[in-house]
Amino acid sequence: MALVWSDTFSVGVVVIDEQHKELFARTNRLLEACQEGRGKDAVQETLAFLGDYVKTHFATEEKLMVQYRYPGFDAHKRLHEGFTETFLRLQKEAEKSVGVALVTQVNKTVVDWWVNHILKVDKELGAFLRAKMGT
Repeated sequence: MALVWSDTFSVGVVVIDEQHKELFARTNRLLEACQEGRGKDAVQETLAFLGDYVKTHFATEEKLMVQYRYPGFDAHKRLHEGFTETFLRLQKEAEKSVGVALVTQVNKTVVDWWVNHILKVDKELGAFLRAKMGT
C-alpha cells in the first residue's frame, strides 16, 4: 500500500508537513524496491536512507517541542524511540531476506505507524505549535 499525501495529513506546521511528505515518498521508494524484487542491497540502501531521514525528522519535531515547551514531549519522544527500535529490527530483517514477508512487515510497521502517528499524535503537536507560533 503506497502512502498518498493529502491535506488530511497536514499538521499545519510547514517544516513538519514538508518532512512528512518526504517520509511518504521515501517509504514508497522502499515499498517499490521490495515489491520489484530489487534485491537485498537495494532494499537495505533504501532502508538506511529512510532511517537517516527519520532521525532528522524526529530531531526536528523534538527541537520544536522543547523550544515551545510542549507538555506532551516525554510521551511523544518515547513514541519516536519505540518506532526507531522497531525500524532497526526491520533493517536487520532485511539483511536476512527480502520478499513478500518484508513488504508485509514494511506495510504493517512503517506505513501504519506513519498514518496513525501523524493523524493522532502529530496533529495534536501541530495544533499546539500553531497556537504557540501564532499561525
